[in-house]
Amino acid sequence: MMQLSNDTHCNKHSLLNVMNRFIAAANNMDETIMVPSLLRDVPLEDQDSQASVSHNNNNVVPPFPSKQRDMYEHYLLVKSLKNDMEWGLLKREMGGGASFLEMAVKQEEPPQVNGGAVEEGSDLEGQFHYHLHGLFAVLSKLTVQADHLTSRYKREIGGGSLLR
Repeated sequence: MMQLSNDTHCNKHSLLNVMNRFIAAANNMDETIMVPSLLRDVPLEDQDSQASVSHNNNNVVPPFPSKQRDMYEHYLLVKSLKNDMEWGLLKREMGGGASFLEMAVKQEEPPQVNGGAVEEGSDLEGQFHYHLHGLFAVLSKLTVQADHLTSRYKREIGGGSLLR
């Protein structure tokens, strides 16, 4: 079986590269944030300007509303999604809990064509490209968020304003 090296075979626009960048940003966040509980009740800064700067295949990624109320919830979300990527959904199924990603997929309705549901597997290429584009966009946004959270934590801890 041929093994791919991350350095030589990973195009900068590949899914593997985007996944590796997100996992690296999440790992950096996890290593930097030594006391996550300090993030409780610390509001997220406006990330619209930073989110609109990130690019995906030369397209600007639009800003997105955040459902996390504070930096702590944001930290938990990024960490949970990284674990889902590394361990897969089997670990969740065995533990009985559903990830944010699984809940979102369960809520999706099948695509409609001319008033009826598309037969499963009838347009696998279209479905693949649709979900691949969505995955690129989500991973790019999550990478920006993890980097933002890490730098904000460093800035706040450096100034001591998170400590009460």
